[in-house]
Amino acid sequence: MARAGLDKNVVVEKAAQLANKMGIDQIQLKTLAESLSIQPPSLYNHIRGLDDLRRELMIYGWKQVEERMLEAAAGADGYAAWEAVCRAFYQYATENPGVFSAMLWYNKYQDKETQGVTEKLFSICFAITSSLNISEENCNHLIRTFRAFLEGFCLLVNNNAFGHSLSVEESFDLSLKVMIGGMKELEGK
Repeated sequence: MARAGLDKNVVVEKAAQLANKMGIDQIQLKTLAESLSIQPPSLYNHIRGLDDLRRELMIYGWKQVEERMLEAAAGADGYAAWEAVCRAFYQYATENPGVFSAMLWYNKYQDKETQGVTEKLFSICFAITSSLNISEENCNHLIRTFRAFLEGFCLLVNNNAFGHSLSVEESFDLSLKVMIGGMKELEGK
């Protein structure tokens, strides 16, 4: 008999908690089942296996980032909106390292759902950058550049790869300021 109140969302949210605590690669179905007080075979009522769970975590993470970015951009425009969405991404990724790893490594764009998972997020980015009098081609380049910067910086933070005693937050602030300064050079181009 299925546990009352247990559904796919509950399974994915519990997996997200475990991923953030243990790391995405440490999650096993047995561990997840134990944390939900169910037997491992019961998970198959909600997911198809470990790969499907990681796929669901990826989708879950991108949807959460999208929500955070929308909230951050609300009421702001131009460069203030861009800075706000970058900070929202950084905050989510560093607060949720396990889910963030799933977002990066399991986003294979193999079906409509995984292809569409980032569409709204990128449309937010395009709406902001296109309002800055920057060409569509350069908007695409900027979004790729900022994605590489944000994902790379967050990976380094999440893996404690900054060994210097300087504040990581100050480094992020400076890096973002430099990146936005470079972005301003593309206005009208």
